[in-house]
Amino acid sequence: MTQKARGKKTSSGQRREESLSREQIIAAAIELLDTSGENGLTFRALSEQLSTGPGAIYWHITDKGDLLTAACDGIVARTMNAAPIKPNATPQASIRLLALAMFDAMDEHPWVGSALTGARGHSPMVRIVEPIGRQIQALGVPKKQHWITVSTLLNYILGVGGRNAANGQYGRAHGLDRSDFLEAVSAEWLQLDPKEYPFVRSLSVPMRTHDDRRDFLAGIDLILRGIDTSHKRFASKNV
Repeated sequence: MTQKARGKKTSSGQRREESLSREQIIAAAIELLDTSGENGLTFRALSEQLSTGPGAIYWHITDKGDLLTAACDGIVARTMNAAPIKPNATPQASIRLLALAMFDAMDEHPWVGSALTGARGHSPMVRIVEPIGRQIQALGVPKKQHWITVSTLLNYILGVGGRNAANGQYGRAHGLDRSDFLEAVSAEWLQLDPKEYPFVRSLSVPMRTHDDRRDFLAGIDLILRGIDTSHKRFASKNV
């Protein structure tokens, strides 16, 4: 093959690779993750979905970790940008909206929770920390308490939201009805020894009808009240 022919072939291959955008690849990856989970995200499956060769994908994406982080970033960016925060909303109300938006996003895309865990320090996590951090500043939390405050909120949002998404995914995979499952657990708790487990037994009735979303927000409110109390205590010590 002549140098000229090789140049034409390389140029043609490069044009094919460039014609497939990074955004198209990420959109296809999100669709694949939603239907098949993280284990179903392979470059072979993605190539088939995009009707292209792996080379066209590698032109834009380094490896599976890069692809997963990019897909996660796409969901988080969309979620944070769409959060319906009103201009005159209180910091507490804004934090509740941001937290609930992430809770719903993880429920809709169960793989996001684990992807965020692997993307600490990268764009997806930064997109969450920044808006929440600004609301913490608006609350008047002292700078010395910024790290522990944002860490507490972040760990709660990702931990509870991720666990809720995992529970939902497990239930769907095993054909479990939520009401039947909770009823069974409630009945099992009621059979516990009343002397050894009095508190657990007392939770058996509310467990049957609890609402995961409502409970999540109640937890956010507990943290916000704790932030307010801590802030006031810190201020009184430094008067």
